[in-house]
Amino acid sequence: MSMIPDEIIEQVRDSADLVSIIGDSVELKRTGGDYRGPCPFHGGQHRNFAVIPKKGRYYCFVCKESGDVFSWYMKRLGMDYPSAVREVARKLGIAIPEGGGRQGPDPREPLYQAVSVAHDWFARQLREAPEAEEARRYLQGRGLDLETVEPLELGYAPRGPAFVHAMTQLGLDEATLLEAGLLARREDGGVLPRFRARLLFPIHDLRGRVVGFGGRLLGPGEPKYLNSPETPIFRKGGTLYNLHAAKNAIRKEESVILVEGYFDVHRLVFAGAENVVAPLGTALTPDQAALLRRFAATAVLLLDSDMAGLKATFRAGDELLRHEMRVRVATMPPGEDPDTLVQKGGLPALQAILRDAVDLLERKIQILERKGWFADIEHRREALDRLLPTIRATRDPIQRELYLGLVADRTGVSKAVLEHEAAEAAEPHRVPDPPARSPEPDFPRSVPPRVAGSRAEQQVLRLMLASDEWRARAAEVVKPEWFEHPAVRQLFELLGANREPGTAAPPPDLAAPLAGLWQRLAAVALPLDYTGQANLFAGATRRLEARPHLRRYRQLTEWIREAGPAERPELVAEKNRMARELQTRFPEEFRTYGYQVGRRARRPAPDT
Repeated sequence: MSMIPDEIIEQVRDSADLVSIIGDSVELKRTGGDYRGPCPFHGGQHRNFAVIPKKGRYYCFVCKESGDVFSWYMKRLGMDYPSAVREVARKLGIAIPEGGGRQGPDPREPLYQAVSVAHDWFARQLREAPEAEEARRYLQGRGLDLETVEPLELGYAPRGPAFVHAMTQLGLDEATLLEAGLLARREDGGVLPRFRARLLFPIHDLRGRVVGFGGRLLGPGEPKYLNSPETPIFRKGGTLYNLHAAKNAIRKEESVILVEGYFDVHRLVFAGAENVVAPLGTALTPDQAALLRRFAATAVLLLDSDMAGLKATFRAGDELLRHEMRVRVATMPPGEDPDTLVQKGGLPALQAILRDAVDLLERKIQILERKGWFADIEHRREALDRLLPTIRATRDPIQRELYLGLVADRTGVSKAVLEHEAAEAAEPHRVPDPPARSPEPDFPRSVPPRVAGSRAEQQVLRLMLASDEWRARAAEVVKPEWFEHPAVRQLFELLGANREPGTAAPPPDLAAPLAGLWQRLAAVALPLDYTGQANLFAGATRRLEARPHLRRYRQLTEWIREAGPAERPELVAEKNRMARELQTRFPEEFRTYGYQVGRRARRPAPDT
């Protein structure tokens, strides 16, 4: 049986009416935002079984059975996962394409099963194990009893070898547990549990499968928080905590609230704010920002208001702007975080903070004004250095124009000068294009400075202008987001959408700036032979694809320099993993520029 595409699975899951499906066999009555009835799994008579439409989940408070619409069919009717997906799709009238894709079972399934079994075992430890009394007291100290947190399926990892023994008895082999990140290899060759004496938060993928854990240390030691390592089923930089449960609410609200930690997420959810997620202990990554953009166009950053929190806020905000999201910043009272704020004031306190949220750039300007940085020319110049990165990060042309006008009004510097400075400010941060592999005797080694975009961007466009074949090929394999200069990106999309043969001259109705760019690009000679053009195309597209990854690698080096002792090991591990990935995917680009980028001396990070 062919694999069902992930996007189809998500469409089926999101479209299913779980209340109606379960209601066919269980008598459900509405209770607030949930539906309650007797549990069909343990045959209960009381209404301890909850169906939660906002989360697309069901949960029994007695026998602890839980899952989504696919789990329901699997557990109640004995179906396997693909059959359950197909049955729900059939009821909804959603067609599942047959053929293509990988044949047979997912080779990662043993890892999913191992993590699921471990999750069940950890959750039972938290409820029942005498050693877990420490964790239960810790939760109570934060105003959370076991009954309240049971739907969260938290767990506890005990000290000692109990976990290893339990997994062995359940038939899980050591190699699978190591690959799933549940065991760690000691220097002497032995193994030990990765998580020990920690309260565990399960981390889910978009399908709702547990793929890893975040562990909070309950005694002395470091790091305070420890995540699962990178595995074939878990990539920290591409996962957001609680997104599996929050995605429907995010779509409904058309906005996402981004907080820092696990407890921040759950405190807001308990208070009634469902559209909340958190990154997993590090700064927001480009992949996480792209993931959020799939579900909403607006984000509210609700991070701490101390210096470290502000740096994280503006770093995350700029990343979201690069993905064409609108970003607002909610300012916490001094000494508060979302968890403590809601504990003290409940949902009204949170709503007041969210109502007062301001645009990301306006928040920067507020801070700089408070510091008096617009009072004299010297400080005004430094203030601009703090504001220009956010202008540069903005991909939405209207938003960028509004930002330029706002900063021009506040600083007295013209919009034209600011736009030029924003482009200049990009140069120290740009990952340069490596030299092409093969000689290009017919291609100038220098590019006229008036031509916008990087050299690789220009090369792709010149090839698209040179022939219909390269235009069709580029439209097929090159992604628009690889082009960072707005005008170059716009021209690429225009050429890619043009299926008419011939590109000798720009259309007569083309805007003057794009027509001028078209003519300047077409005026530069290309290699005349097909092999030379093919080498040029391969090298340019490879460099465009590698560029954001190399930039991310450089950012990790900067973040490691700024990180505290608790965060640094995770960042170092992420950087090492990424270095191995880059060496495999982009060996020439990483060899040419990765080492220098990773160790380039940087100016001190600004406050904003």
